[in-house]
Amino acid sequence: MHVLKKLLGFVGSYKRDAWLAPLFVACEVILDVLIPLVISIIIDQGITPGNFDVVYRWGAIMAVMAGLSLVVGVMAGRCASHAATGFGANLRLAMFQSVQRYSFSNIDKFSTPSLVTRMTVDVTNIQNAFMMLIRAAVRAPMNLIASLIMCLVISARLSVIFFVAMLVIIVVMVLVIGPMTKLFRQVFTKYDELNASVQENIAGIRVVKAFVREDYEKSKFYKAVNNLYKLFVRAEGLMAFVAPLMILIVYACTIALSWFGAQLVVSGGLLTGELTALFTYVMTILMSLMMLSMLAAMIMMSLASAQRVVEVIEEQPDIADPQDPLFEVPDGSIDFEQVSFTYKRPQPAKPPQPRSRLMRKMMTSQSEGDGGPATEAPGPEAAAPDAPVDDRTLRDIDLHIKSGETVGIVGGTGSGKSTLVSLVSRLYDADAGTVRVGGHDVRAYDTSALRDQVAVVLQQNELFSGTVLDNLRWGDENATEEECREACRIACADEFIERLPQGYQTVIEQGGTNVSGGQKQRLCIARALLKHPKVLILDDSTSAVDTATDARIRQALAGQMADVTKLIIAQRVSSVEDADRILVLDQGAVAGFDTPQALMETNDIYRQIYETQAKAGGDFDAPRPDEDLLPLAAGEKGGER
Repeated sequence: MHVLKKLLGFVGSYKRDAWLAPLFVACEVILDVLIPLVISIIIDQGITPGNFDVVYRWGAIMAVMAGLSLVVGVMAGRCASHAATGFGANLRLAMFQSVQRYSFSNIDKFSTPSLVTRMTVDVTNIQNAFMMLIRAAVRAPMNLIASLIMCLVISARLSVIFFVAMLVIIVVMVLVIGPMTKLFRQVFTKYDELNASVQENIAGIRVVKAFVREDYEKSKFYKAVNNLYKLFVRAEGLMAFVAPLMILIVYACTIALSWFGAQLVVSGGLLTGELTALFTYVMTILMSLMMLSMLAAMIMMSLASAQRVVEVIEEQPDIADPQDPLFEVPDGSIDFEQVSFTYKRPQPAKPPQPRSRLMRKMMTSQSEGDGGPATEAPGPEAAAPDAPVDDRTLRDIDLHIKSGETVGIVGGTGSGKSTLVSLVSRLYDADAGTVRVGGHDVRAYDTSALRDQVAVVLQQNELFSGTVLDNLRWGDENATEEECREACRIACADEFIERLPQGYQTVIEQGGTNVSGGQKQRLCIARALLKHPKVLILDDSTSAVDTATDARIRQALAGQMADVTKLIIAQRVSSVEDADRILVLDQGAVAGFDTPQALMETNDIYRQIYETQAKAGGDFDAPRPDEDLLPLAAGEKGGER
């Protein structure tokens, strides 16, 4: 009942149509039930005695009734359609608005394909069920009851036939609906899997073609389709059993009515017109029962959809604004006071880890910040075999960063770099301890105000369909073209934008597929600069640009944004060697925080990273040639947010 009450609240401005549709249906039913009675009068009082005045008079009345039935039927359909489609639109809008309010931890609970299925297939099921409720759920019972009353009025003895038929149909439907409902609940889970397969394939179609994996993707998609097919066959098989049974009962009732009705006509207990009306009513009764059975099946199927939709709508954001929030960040100072954090989503089992500690820090197969809440499993030296494992992503972080300071952040994949900066803009809340920005706890700020003044540029940032200017103005919707050009100059994006066919008016395709990875990153940096933030976070956001461009971006940021606090996560040590201080993270804990020169002298991890890149000329995730390392086990993955 709670689910239905919650959903009906979204009928909203379409309540008028939702009430008018049943009203028109009721009028249509009354007219349809009376028409057979008029026909019996025409036969018994007009045609049989040869009184054509009665035929003409009641024929005209029947024509008017049929016309009115047509009109109110059309109006009922129109109102029902308007109410149902509006109801579906309101549900999709409510779900989309709910998702927009989610924190990252809320989004973790739902997969993208699942959300797509819920907003499309599930809402469509609910919409169709709602339309049936305000039409068929009114029409079928009224037709059934009214026809039964008319049958009882005409011949109570023959009406026994209909009651027996109804009893048989009800028993069959009770036996069928239960198993069918369970099957449809499984169907929606398979829809999620199907959408996941489609989304993954289309998003990665270039990789699929590059590795000639079309056959593999086809087989994977076929498996998802086949699973859905099998469930639908089983569900529809149960429904297919109902239809022949209905037809059998209709024929049985017709034969029984013909046999016993003919005897009553011959004996004078029933008129010919009344028998004709009974034939019409028996069809109406049985069709109403069939409609009710279909309605029951639709409602059972839509209840599963309703629960999935309400789950999305009722999901409460884990991050909420305080009652009296702060709207201004005084400065860019950042303080972490004994902060710990663990992702709430259960972690999959990890394959065996390499024995070398440095290898665990520097070599994993999953890229930094890929959105998966993964942590690095501790090696043998981290804990005794029987000791409890500390699965926290961040452990007892205590940092103090001055306003305007540039801080580089390095560490192996899975060390917690992206997670750390996510707490600054309050994409997640710390489990323990306090994160302060501008001297105030981040939980004291209005979330939108905080994120406006703490700009984040992710490694995998997204561009959206629209012009270059449209994408830049995500940072400031009121930014002038000159302000956009200045931000692009600082981000070294102006040089390639000017070469585009229409410059800043060039249309970016969905997902930014018509620009390179480095160009996309520079546009995203420019977009963040337009926010005029107090804190700028670059989460490995220059990984796709060459070292020369990277150096120019850092030089421009240092010159133009000297008063902005900058947190720079980088795979290349060269990207952070000019920072005021460098933070070294190791398995979620602070392993070092000092100037680059001091870290070279005092911090083994930073020195190994620096020397590895100096020798290999690569990123610090590359293994040292002289390190005794074991290769990654097949299929091993690691990662962090």
